[in-house]
Amino acid sequence: MKRIKTVLACAVVLSATFASVNVNAQQKITVNIGSSHPTTNIWAFAMKGVFQPTVDRILKEGGAKYEINWRESYGGTLYKFTDTRAAVRDGIVDIGMVGTVWENSAMPLQNVTYFTPFATTNHEMLIEIFDKLNTTLPALQKSWADQNLVPLSSLITDSYDVYATFPIKTMADLQNKKINAPGTSANWLRDTGATPVDGALTTYYTNIQTGVTQGALSFASGIGPARVNEVAKNLTLVDIGAMYFGSVAANKKFFDKLPKPVQEAMVLAGKATSKAHGEHVTVTSKAALEKMKADGLTVTSLPQEEKMKWVNGLPNLVGPWIEATGDNGKIVLKAYFEELRSRGVTPLRNWDQENK
Repeated sequence: MKRIKTVLACAVVLSATFASVNVNAQQKITVNIGSSHPTTNIWAFAMKGVFQPTVDRILKEGGAKYEINWRESYGGTLYKFTDTRAAVRDGIVDIGMVGTVWENSAMPLQNVTYFTPFATTNHEMLIEIFDKLNTTLPALQKSWADQNLVPLSSLITDSYDVYATFPIKTMADLQNKKINAPGTSANWLRDTGATPVDGALTTYYTNIQTGVTQGALSFASGIGPARVNEVAKNLTLVDIGAMYFGSVAANKKFFDKLPKPVQEAMVLAGKATSKAHGEHVTVTSKAALEKMKADGLTVTSLPQEEKMKWVNGLPNLVGPWIEATGDNGKIVLKAYFEELRSRGVTPLRNWDQENK
């Protein structure tokens, strides 16, 4: 009898033990995350420092049923900046930084800000707008889904200005000058007398130093770390505007297979990443500007009258974009400018009203 009681007691203990293990068991999910840029870059900064730990925290607070095994590939170890969309779309990484600015053919709707300069310099507001539009506007939702992508957190630049070897006091000062202006931003120099030259933050220093160009259209958080101010010692504040650059996005097929709590954790972490990204760019751009000034950068503002000559002298930049994107382009343009105005912004040019 004593032996039977002992066996029963052991069975009870073992049962309780297995029950405890079952309750506390975690489902481990491997997530490949990466970017074409290092985490010191403004667009990748919050991915490792905010997105990943926030997902971990939310899942832990939710009962720790799921645990993420992060496999990191930052700094271009798997792919370069020209392949950010394809890398996430094709599952080279499950989550990554997608620079839609480099994808005007595949994802033109996301580049609306680059065709509507002088709209707003408030980059933190721009994040709020595109976090909303990317997840609520059907045209943008479909654009992301068609690429097998789920946007989680918006990426932006601080406002573009002119860094040059010469000061700009009037628009006449731009005549016959060669200015680095990559991609769509070359349009911002149309009818100004300046000649746009393609390039990137990695090439501006050498271009200006060797006389290939005399300046660049760019933003403080990029120019500062690239030390372009050493060869372009004049900054003319023009306030061309902050730009929506792309998003931290997930591979849609991967995302759709995730358990609901993990999906929800990533969506919430995306919002936290957006906020952190905006704040980081604010701090980084201010710090970069102060350091550049301390290092000898001369900062002046283009007089308002001259600025308006620039603004109003541009041709209808967004017109060709509308022709290429059709009704969806009109919808996105209208929604973007409605969001700006609802937040109290008065764009210096009403691009939407010129292209109804």
